Amino acid sequence: MSSEIHCQYSQINTKESASKFVILMVAAVAVLLLTMIVALGMGSAGLPVSEVFYSVFGCHYWQCEVDPISQQIVWQIRLPRILMALLTGAGLSVTGAILQSVTRNPLADPYLFGISAGASLGAVIVMAVISTATISITMGALVGGIFSVILMLILAGRASVNVESLLLSGVAVSFMLSAFTSLILYYSEPETAATLLFWMMGSFANSQWGEIWFPASILIIGVALFFLYRRWLIAIQTGDESALTLGIPVNQLRLFMLIVCAIITAVLVAHVGGIGFVGLMIPHISRFIIGSQIHRVLLMSLVLGGTFMVWVDVIAHSVLKHQVLPIGIVTSAVGSFFFFIILKNRSRIAQQ
Repeated sequence: MSSEIHCQYSQINTKESASKFVILMVAAVAVLLLTMIVALGMGSAGLPVSEVFYSVFGCHYWQCEVDPISQQIVWQIRLPRILMALLTGAGLSVTGAILQSVTRNPLADPYLFGISAGASLGAVIVMAVISTATISITMGALVGGIFSVILMLILAGRASVNVESLLLSGVAVSFMLSAFTSLILYYSEPETAATLLFWMMGSFANSQWGEIWFPASILIIGVALFFLYRRWLIAIQTGDESALTLGIPVNQLRLFMLIVCAIITAVLVAHVGGIGFVGLMIPHISRFIIGSQIHRVLLMSLVLGGTFMVWVDVIAHSVLKHQVLPIGIVTSAVGSFFFFIILKNRSRIAQQ
């Protein structure tokens, strides 16, 4: 009798948890849509919400007139930039969630693992030496990102099964590849060095419609793979030994997830430059809101990451008059403070 009551109680809790998650996701998506509408109206030429609405959806069903200049500002300048910011925030956040899951380390993210540094190095080499074509830069970033993962695993050696050693190896690789990037900047021509330096700080200013489809496709494929292996990811969160007893190839899964995260990060870095700490912050906020189930964390990280990055872009365009603040400066300022909070919480838990 008691077991039946316990089973019914568990089912009620599960239904309440699911309904709460749906409500929170709907609210998060609504906030994202509202954020995009507000962001479309903000800038050097401010536009009212009604003008933004009519510019996006047209006047086919409403009796109105749309200013051609406003429509051009919305469609050709702001909307591609905002969509690229959304994709970047969502991609970096979901890769951060995956890296924290497979390494079981709350400090893991593409920036600290050296993936961003490797992608930046590959892209900088292409831009400084070979070509400035988007495809070439993307290929250079992909090679650099995957190279950073391989180098991290080689540096960790047999200790790669130890997640702490893996993270330390990633930090070492990040510093090393960043040093090579700085060396290239030092020996570049002044104009080239200035261009590369501004690009490395991150910006969505030059985003165009033709550049959005590729990172969007890579992100969709990557997220699909994450959800395909979500049961294995849940098992690996309980520990390597538990996952091995279930027949899950832990090391192969971890390597595969690292490579997928490296590809997503590299494609984003090739288009917008190096942006750090987003993959560190957003997964923690998502877990705080909806719990630690990986599929829920991934969905919430996608939405919150996109919302956060759109607001970062708004701040970058609003802080200085007639100037755009690099995105990486804003995210690093917020992320370093968040990083400090995580370290303080970990030290407090360790002392208890």
